[in-house]
Amino acid sequence: MNSKSEYDLIIIGAGPIGLACGIEAAKAGLRYCILEKGCLVNSLYHYPLNMTFFSTSDRLEIGEVPFVSHGPKPVRSEALEYYRRVASTWKLHVNLYEPVVSIQNQQGVHEVVTSKGSYRSAAVILALGFYDLPYLLNVPGEDLPKVKHYYDEPHPYYAQKIVVVGAANSAVDVALETFRKGAEVTMVIREKTIRESVKYWVRPDIENRIAEGSITAYFESDVLRINPTNVVIKTPQGEKTLENDFVLAMTGYQPPFAFMRACGITFHDDAFHTPVYDEQTMETNVENLYLAGVMVGGLKTNKWFIENSRVHAVMIVDALKKKLVRP
Repeated sequence: MNSKSEYDLIIIGAGPIGLACGIEAAKAGLRYCILEKGCLVNSLYHYPLNMTFFSTSDRLEIGEVPFVSHGPKPVRSEALEYYRRVASTWKLHVNLYEPVVSIQNQQGVHEVVTSKGSYRSAAVILALGFYDLPYLLNVPGEDLPKVKHYYDEPHPYYAQKIVVVGAANSAVDVALETFRKGAEVTMVIREKTIRESVKYWVRPDIENRIAEGSITAYFESDVLRINPTNVVIKTPQGEKTLENDFVLAMTGYQPPFAFMRACGITFHDDAFHTPVYDEQTMETNVENLYLAGVMVGGLKTNKWFIENSRVHAVMIVDALKKKLVRP
């Protein structure tokens, strides 16, 4: 341990996996700090207000704190309450609303610069989400105010003609919820069908709504351009113009690759842009810089979830305990 380092470990990201890393660091007696650019579990906070998790509540538990929900699958508000309770129970050292600007490895010590100051640490864990960088449609008119890449609740879309772009869980949830609150919903989908990964209890619902004509769906289709009062799409039968008030582009999100590269992390030459890391310790090619959570999968953002990446916290801290020997 370098005597000039302020911390043994800095964790970037106060999502569920970042909190899990903080808990393991506390249990190991490490000097640690969690840095978060927004609020606690910032990504979960920005989920749709009425979202129901795919996982059951027990699979979202961390730090041996029980997660009791009204149903087997908790909703967003219950998750926010739970992770607040986790942070309070463990008295986690979390600095909120403090974005990290850069991380540099200086003679074996990580220099972490934030919007509010700078820190020195022997090790750093990146426990970042992927909810900040949406995939863009890259079409004319995408910058119009009526185009949204995030969705919160259905009420603003009552009695409006909306186009939902996408075929995964987010798009399906948005289509069904806005339809049931009085929107006229059209889905524009590149694939031939609704994706197989859509939640098994939701898939029949969206397929039946499309089959009965309550929701219109154009498969194997793309948005060509967005105008103030309409949307032009390309379908197998040719171009079609749809009267439109709002476009909800539920096209997914991507990890912060630019930030990862700036930290010195390298990537495999594969289709998913998977970062290089040790599968036993989660350490990247940069010494004492670790990855945890969804970003480990690169573009394969449906590979890692809270329930199967909680173990990353244990793996990393176990590896660190062997390295960080105090005088």
